[in-house]
Amino acid sequence: MRLAPSGLRAFLMADPRFFDNHGPFSVEQLCAAVAGTCVSDSQLPSLVHDLASLNGAGSQHLAFCDGSKAAAEALANSAAGFCLVKQVQAKVPAPASCHLIVVADPLAAFAAAARLFYPDHEQVAWSQQTAVDPTADIGSEVMLGPGVVVGPGAQIGAGSQIGAGTVIGRGVAIGRKAQIGSQVTISHAYIGDNVLILPGARIGQPGFGFVSGPRGHLKIPQLGRVIIQDGVEIGANVTIDRGALGDTVVGEGTKIDNLVQIGHNCRIGRHCVIVSQVGLSGSVELGDFVVLGGQVGVADHALIGDGARIAAKGGVPSGTYPGGQDYGGFPLRPIIQWRREVATLALLAKRRKRDGNG
Repeated sequence: MRLAPSGLRAFLMADPRFFDNHGPFSVEQLCAAVAGTCVSDSQLPSLVHDLASLNGAGSQHLAFCDGSKAAAEALANSAAGFCLVKQVQAKVPAPASCHLIVVADPLAAFAAAARLFYPDHEQVAWSQQTAVDPTADIGSEVMLGPGVVVGPGAQIGAGSQIGAGTVIGRGVAIGRKAQIGSQVTISHAYIGDNVLILPGARIGQPGFGFVSGPRGHLKIPQLGRVIIQDGVEIGANVTIDRGALGDTVVGEGTKIDNLVQIGHNCRIGRHCVIVSQVGLSGSVELGDFVVLGGQVGVADHALIGDGARIAAKGGVPSGTYPGGQDYGGFPLRPIIQWRREVATLALLAKRRKRDGNG
């Protein structure tokens, strides 16, 4: 299976291979579900068919604007038929074809709309009479170990080997000559050719996304996918969360050590090396040939350029880090600067001790 660098066609809405859309719904039904009011001077379409991002929406789709500058710019250029906005955002520049629905919290309202369209989004089990569903497409010379479960509509390419007790979920597509260890769980994912996945990995589970408020933490349905490109190696007990609406992507030839966490909507470039106990928060982007040492932690929306290397235990706040450099420390800075600071602190400590102040 050749996966394009963008991970097949970039989906910015729920993939029907993995999620069942219970729509369409009327505008009245939608407004009732999200506790919103549609403010529009033009003729409303009769039905809303699906959810999508501002960049991927069409005239029959509902999107949301969180009020940020980037979201406002995306709304101004969006083809979305409907958009959730706050009262204070109701006058944001929007195309005449976009009907605004005013709500108290656009993200919380979008989560409510997602539950309306996709009430089964958290389904983790399905009913089938045999371990391998009859609708699954199993290629030639595929080896399935004892207790392997393959869900409806799944595809496994020729020459792949699946270890004992592994579960391949509904609609999952696995390329040729993949080697997948025992007790692996794969859902909502496309896996390329010659991929190696070691035992215990969990791929395609829902991302850790919530809207917090006075009543607690409301889960945001995770309706995206995971794309693993050709030649990737994934270590034991690695977890890779699926996207919220778009894709979590691991680029061609990347090598991931054991016990790594990759959050939703991360985009990892080609031939990266990610060492054990690294944690990537949501929407992190790594360029090609990036190296992350052991226990590096990366905050959400951080962007790390091609060829950057980060020393073990480095702490990466949100922001942009140019490629071709070595970094270390917390907060992250160029490694030469970090080493000088550490050396200076050591000298100061020795001086204080020598002077009797230690």
